[in-house]
Amino acid sequence: MSNVTIVTGGSRGIGAATARLCGEHGHAVCVAYRSEAELANTVVADIEKTGGKAIAVQADTAVEADIMRMFDTAAESLGPITGLVNNAGIHGPRGRLEALGAGDIAEVLQVNVAGYFLCAREAVRRMSTKHGGTGGAIVNISSGSANIGSAGEGILYAASKGAVNSLTIGLAQEVAAEGIRVNTVSPGLTFPGMPPQDKVDEIAPKLPMGRAGRPEEIAEAICWLLSDKASYTSAANVRVGGGRP
Repeated sequence: MSNVTIVTGGSRGIGAATARLCGEHGHAVCVAYRSEAELANTVVADIEKTGGKAIAVQADTAVEADIMRMFDTAAESLGPITGLVNNAGIHGPRGRLEALGAGDIAEVLQVNVAGYFLCAREAVRRMSTKHGGTGGAIVNISSGSANIGSAGEGILYAASKGAVNSLTIGLAQEVAAEGIRVNTVSPGLTFPGMPPQDKVDEIAPKLPMGRAGRPEEIAEAICWLLSDKASYTSAANVRVGGGRP
């Protein structure tokens, strides 16, 4: 049976690099995107150029109906789902907590937490042997900020990623006997990615390796966790942060 993997936020950055690498490893890939159709289609074309199979599907992971449509479309076009990379996320406003509005908080938590829960729910419903599936793997993309806290810059984002870490720990135990492995990858500073150029220029030289990571380096960890080489790995949190704890 071939691997069929959904990558949310797959049009750029870590998501795009992961989708391409999954394609190289023989996965049929659903490149999910919210608004950047041209970029998503470019990722699909790159996968197809190397003989792989991929589709681009528009889906806002803050919307339950979009998530369900995304899973249905992927399954109808590519086959039974065997993998999910929960990657779509937003940072929200940068600054101190007292500047946050209720709408800012709700939006970040809807995408970064509720969206991950709903995507994971749909993956479990399709992959679990309890529901007639054949098993699979879920990789949740977190961040080192969950442990650092991101004071003065992004406490809300950090807290949302702390929730992702807890989701992994709990869900991994719920579905381990049903053929599903659930793990986290926690990237460090990555470029191109979420941080603006000035932040990268400020932080990168201070890291133990003296540079930002590349999306392709994060993708390697994700694809390993999706693979059978990680067959006894579940509830893990793999830090890919250039030496920064």
